[in-house]
Amino acid sequence: MDFDATGKVSLEHVYNQPDPRAYFRTLRTLDYRLPQLAKPYFSKIIDECQETRPDQRLRVLDVGCSYGVNAALLKFDVAMDDLYDRYAGEDSLAVDANTRAALVARDRALATARDGATDIEVVGLDASGPALSYALDAGFLDDALHADLESRDPTEPERARLAGVDLVISTGCLGYVTGRTLTRIVTAATGGSAAPGPGETAGGGRPGLPWMAHFTLRMFPFDPIAETLAGFGYQTVAVDRMFEQRRFASPQERDQVLATLAGVGVDPRGLEADGWLYAQLFISRPPESR
Repeated sequence: MDFDATGKVSLEHVYNQPDPRAYFRTLRTLDYRLPQLAKPYFSKIIDECQETRPDQRLRVLDVGCSYGVNAALLKFDVAMDDLYDRYAGEDSLAVDANTRAALVARDRALATARDGATDIEVVGLDASGPALSYALDAGFLDDALHADLESRDPTEPERARLAGVDLVISTGCLGYVTGRTLTRIVTAATGGSAAPGPGETAGGGRPGLPWMAHFTLRMFPFDPIAETLAGFGYQTVAVDRMFEQRRFASPQERDQVLATLAGVGVDPRGLEADGWLYAQLFISRPPESR
């Protein structure tokens, strides 16, 4: 079992398959549930953001979207258990010899039957090309960017696809993704060309700054990201609740994560010490929304 620098077990292999079956089989064994817990909070934030942009289809960017799980939950009103049954249950074994094409066709039928939410479109951003390709083909995502914005600026075509994003969401990727990526997203979304300098506000709080809602594992302090966003005029509020992400994959992972938490001054008693990874929700609103 491989581990990353934080002590978490590496699940990279399940994010790079041509379809989501390995992803859901693996995460079901770990009782992964964060997108389900996030769904009502995202729905509420979408409604609040929509009020500031009446008569406009909301453009939502899901950072670290993998196979479009958040998009499926938000657009087609399915639950995580539905997706687990769909890709990791007996139903998945009965789909035309389990071919990718058959899975995609079944998912597109779901999208048609559920007549997905028409008031939002979801754009996915991820470093995994296979996951993005599946989510697009299945009809979960409306658009996708295959990019690592930690390591480079977006290209001009990518900037054009980020332009006008209204809301940026994530469920667990921040920490691996930092304020560097969010700065590049904000700059592209608002048509700017550079991040603000120390103590400056981007564009004087110009209209069009996207809202932010990020579920971040407690092992990754959010303060540096909040400070980066504050430079653009954002005010960040933490929701006073902790959210289970998944169970630890092994006692070794638990011990390593507890050591990481101790290193950043986070008390795991009653939370991670009991066997789960936990996240907190941070909502960042731009000046014009307050």
